[in-house]
Amino acid sequence: MNWIKSISRRAKRFILVISIVLVSIASFSFVEDYYFEVSKNLDIFTTLFRDVNIYYVDSLQPGDLMKKGADAMLRSLDPYTVYIPESEIEDYRMTHISAEYGGIGALVHERDGQIEISEVYEGFPAQKADIHVGDKIISVNGVTTQSKKVDDVTEFMKGQKGTSVKMVLQREGVPQPIEKTIVRDEIKFKNVPYFGMVNDHTGYIKLTQFLENSADEVKQALTTLKQDPKMKSVILDLRGNGGGLLKEAVDIVNLFVDKSQKIVSQRGKVKEMNMEYFASKTAVDTDIPVVVLVDRGSASASEIVTGAIQELDRGVIIGQRTFGKGLVQQTYNLSYNTLLKVTIAKYYTPSGRCIQALDYTHRNADGSVSKVADSLITEFKTKGGRVIYDGSGIFPDIYTDPDSYSNLSGALFHNYYFFDYANKYSREHSTIAAAKDFSLSESEYQEFVSFLNGKKYEYTDKSEKELDSFKKAAEKDKHFEALKQEYDALKAKMANYKKQDLINHKDEVKEILEGEIASRYYFQKGRLESSFRGDQDLKKALEVLDNSALYTSILKGDGPYKVIGKPGSEAQAKANSEREEDDGLN
Repeated sequence: MNWIKSISRRAKRFILVISIVLVSIASFSFVEDYYFEVSKNLDIFTTLFRDVNIYYVDSLQPGDLMKKGADAMLRSLDPYTVYIPESEIEDYRMTHISAEYGGIGALVHERDGQIEISEVYEGFPAQKADIHVGDKIISVNGVTTQSKKVDDVTEFMKGQKGTSVKMVLQREGVPQPIEKTIVRDEIKFKNVPYFGMVNDHTGYIKLTQFLENSADEVKQALTTLKQDPKMKSVILDLRGNGGGLLKEAVDIVNLFVDKSQKIVSQRGKVKEMNMEYFASKTAVDTDIPVVVLVDRGSASASEIVTGAIQELDRGVIIGQRTFGKGLVQQTYNLSYNTLLKVTIAKYYTPSGRCIQALDYTHRNADGSVSKVADSLITEFKTKGGRVIYDGSGIFPDIYTDPDSYSNLSGALFHNYYFFDYANKYSREHSTIAAAKDFSLSESEYQEFVSFLNGKKYEYTDKSEKELDSFKKAAEKDKHFEALKQEYDALKAKMANYKKQDLINHKDEVKEILEGEIASRYYFQKGRLESSFRGDQDLKKALEVLDNSALYTSILKGDGPYKVIGKPGSEAQAKANSEREEDDGLN
């Protein structure tokens, strides 16, 4: 009997060894075939590129052709995997790593064939040299701006710190051109352009990007605010923040949570890229009540911060569902000083959910990308047991309706009437009240209405579009002739009502105009502070923070706060509808 067991054991070992050998051979064969395919297609691409450049009937620019080919290839993967040629390296570094360059601290736009100053940044050379928003640039260093593009003029204005640039400007109300010689300085835009108290006991920090030092800036802002003994809570505003460096996001969460808390993890095809990130430093404050404001423009690193704060039950999230970018990119150096930014992994919040909204791996037959279906969305839980879901961004604990502006305001904006009137107002008024308090009087608003008399700003209301759609449908159904009289009467009535839109939309138009005017005196800080009065998300945040019982109830998951963003819920349906409307507009 023992010899039978011995033979059986040997047979099992033999089968195991043979299986391992076969699997190894199969794996080796697969790897060998894969790398043969890579090698073969590289050879095809090389010969294709060479022969097109040699034999194509017209002269080609090899660099341009290569860029277009690389862009088309990478575009089939996802929007975040990109090839960066040497000529675009500096722009890439400014956008994704550190917004720092030598210049004067002003933005320009083109209007009616002229280059015009569109924004002046406080504390930089342009502001110190008394350059005004609305100044038209005639020449830069003796080179006329006529027929020049915005990018060309911007490049003229940039240069090494300490060098000078000579500009000739035409200013409204000044008959002769103005000459300015401006010494360039290091222009570095802050990740935290603003922080302060929004009421007696609530601090506010606006974070616009996650570039280098963003965590240090948030820490400095939070530490400074905490020096006020009356400050009892803080709002972190991530609305419109499209993200940036993952490390900065981890460090920002670490300001509010204890050491050793998991903040985010990433997993990809290459195991060496799989990483977990934990809070590693002493937090600034683990107890202060926190509200994070988000919207549909909050993405990537913003979602890492939001997801961690929500899932660790550290603060309340208010606003709209975030963008849904759960992909991690890494940059690799290529030959000839070029770069490849490639998606290497997906990131996962502390509970293990991935909030990526679009599935780029499984494209539709027409090449389009689908959102994650509700049936595939999985339930997860926060540290305290609140129910959350993956697959489509971070859903806020308290959902608010997004700001929406009338087509009237859009038309006034695109025709530069807010811009021009703010310039006019600043020429006629040497000072105004503090931005938080500044408000146009009724007579001043009527002056703006008079300013618009005779000016063209055509726009189509949603109701007009619906009426036009009705007409087309009625004509198709052969019903329009019978309804024409009623249609014409309704159209005429709508046209008369539309003439009153400056009154109908007065609060909205007035709010936008006040922000534009405030920016002429107090720059970007003034525009932001002016917006506080009409900021519904901010008002909701203050309402929650002023009610400690409500704040605690949300984080504990009491009653309606137990489940956040359930698929099929009214709030989720509303968010889906708004997202689809945005996609349609884009």
